[in-house]
Amino acid sequence: MFVADGLDEPREIGSMPGVHQHSMDSLRKAAVEAVTAGVGGLMLFGVPRPEDKDADGSLASDPDGILNRGLRALAAEVGDATVIMADTCLDEFTDHGHCGVLSPDGAVDNDATLERYVAMALAQAEAGADLLGPSGMMDGQVAAIREALDEAGRIDTGILAYTAKYASAFYGPFREAVSSSLQGDRRTYQQDSANRREAIRELELDLAEGADLVMVKPAMSYLDILRDVADRSTVPVAAYQISGEYSMITAAAANGWIDRRAAILESLVGIRRAGADIVLTYWATEVAHWLS
Repeated sequence: MFVADGLDEPREIGSMPGVHQHSMDSLRKAAVEAVTAGVGGLMLFGVPRPEDKDADGSLASDPDGILNRGLRALAAEVGDATVIMADTCLDEFTDHGHCGVLSPDGAVDNDATLERYVAMALAQAEAGADLLGPSGMMDGQVAAIREALDEAGRIDTGILAYTAKYASAFYGPFREAVSSSLQGDRRTYQQDSANRREAIRELELDLAEGADLVMVKPAMSYLDILRDVADRSTVPVAAYQISGEYSMITAAAANGWIDRRAAILESLVGIRRAGADIVLTYWATEVAHWLS
């Protein structure tokens, strides 16, 4: 779910028909509908105003930033009835659109980024997030966040590690959804789509660093990776059916080329069959209604 600063009404995302940037009021209503339908968790992304972005993504750790306000709203509205998850990454909040702090030469500074992730994680836990989702693929991000949470007494706040996040061509609609300011690409810190072995190295590191759940992203083009991770993981495995996957099925169905409901269900069954214990999908509420 996306919550955007400055909106009075929800705004549909052009490349993701049926998905919206929410106002705070519509976010609450959508959350109640999802939980009532039986959705087991909500992952929230914040969309700040362009003028509020800066090089360090300072609004990400601000208690009054849009994502933390949205988390508090969800915790107050449905916090006792579902799992509230937060995207713990800077890309929505930086004026350059990268997932971390940049060094003077324009490269992502891993260690400086970890400091920002820690500040963001603590703010999200304070705002009511049950699970934090560090998605930037920085080395040591799970360990840094786990240590900070434990020191702050947040021992019950879990970490959903984005263990295998590939540099995919299917993220395009998401960048519209979060009004991304990305300059360049993220291939220096996300995984190469041709590299299968690296996912297992990342899994071993995340487990050793204290991840409570692990994630494969994207899902449909990486079902072999999902199976590899599921076969080796000692914690639950999630898979994220991303924006491009959603938009392709939506567009094909709108043109009458495929059966929409059958294609949605088949895609989700395939992800579960490959080993996912948890599936993040933009169809969650609709599918929950179908399955109830």
